Amino acid sequence: MPFKELVFALCAFSVLFVSCTNEVPKNEVALGAYDKGALVLSQGGFGRGDASVSYISTDFSNFQNDIFSLVNPSITLGDTGQDIGLNGDFAYIVLNVSNKIEVVNRYTMLHVATINGLNNPRYIAFSNGKGFVTNWGDGSNPADDFVAVINLNSNTISTTIPVAEGPERIIENASKLYAAHYGGYGFGNTISVIDAVSNTLQRSIVVGDLPNDMQINDGFLWVSCSGNPNYASVETAGKLVKVNLTTNQVAASFAYSDATKHISNLVIEGSNAYYTLNADIYKMPLTANALPESAAFSAATQGVFGIYSFAINANHIYVGDAGNYTDLGKVYVYSLGSNSGVGLGVLEKTFTVGVIPAGFYFN
Repeated sequence: MPFKELVFALCAFSVLFVSCTNEVPKNEVALGAYDKGALVLSQGGFGRGDASVSYISTDFSNFQNDIFSLVNPSITLGDTGQDIGLNGDFAYIVLNVSNKIEVVNRYTMLHVATINGLNNPRYIAFSNGKGFVTNWGDGSNPADDFVAVINLNSNTISTTIPVAEGPERIIENASKLYAAHYGGYGFGNTISVIDAVSNTLQRSIVVGDLPNDMQINDGFLWVSCSGNPNYASVETAGKLVKVNLTTNQVAASFAYSDATKHISNLVIEGSNAYYTLNADIYKMPLTANALPESAAFSAATQGVFGIYSFAINANHIYVGDAGNYTDLGKVYVYSLGSNSGVGLGVLEKTFTVGVIPAGFYFN
């Protein structure tokens, strides 16, 4: 049997197997073996070329590691998995050190294309039928950073947009892109606003030191800023910043008084914001006027020192633990608590994944 036909047969068998074991209702169509679940991207070790993708089904009955390699045995995923962008039927896997994006079917993991020509790529978002990828360029050069615009039909770079140093997370809203400038090798404190129609930088919004994550809710952009670390000339506290997307002005800012508190991993779920501080998970109502002083619960019980990745889906909280950054990482799944009969922060499942679990992406 030709190789391509063999891979197709294996994928088809996987779809049939998962459909039967997970009892897909007759009125639903199983899209592939990796439908209805979380894709877990593990960075792998820097320079080791061992980035990987794992799969955890929504009901936790199916778990697989290295699914990209399983489906595409002749292709090496690459070095330092940074981000996955989901758009239509496709997953765009950003490989930072390999300077490329591997495009796959998000439900079968079958390889579609490779996007080359990037320079230190970080994160990806989509708008106006295009992909937008933040790039650091040469990390030692603060003036060569850019956002690459991807033609999703040809999977090539159509143009680039120069931006300030260290663009990281990027998020879309109403044909606008918002890119957080963590700072690359320096320290950033701004958000770039990019017009997705004209591919132009419109303005910059000053938020807080080291903006690391963003969420959009009810016409506002919420930004978690970790604050400058203790090795900076001046250490600054973490804060949440609320930006009005109509005016692109900061509407509110909530900071800790303790400069040693550095927050990250922002998620908005329902009427609450969740973020992490070291191994602790905090919960703040969006209507609150101050950051909570006490954590909702902690992953330290599982031996977590610092939460590397974080997500919420289907009443579950997913925590990625990089451990010693060399051995295989762990994923801990906790209850969100609402409407489940199980309290907030109750440990439900534990999985061993690849090295440095960097993010969760839900099909």
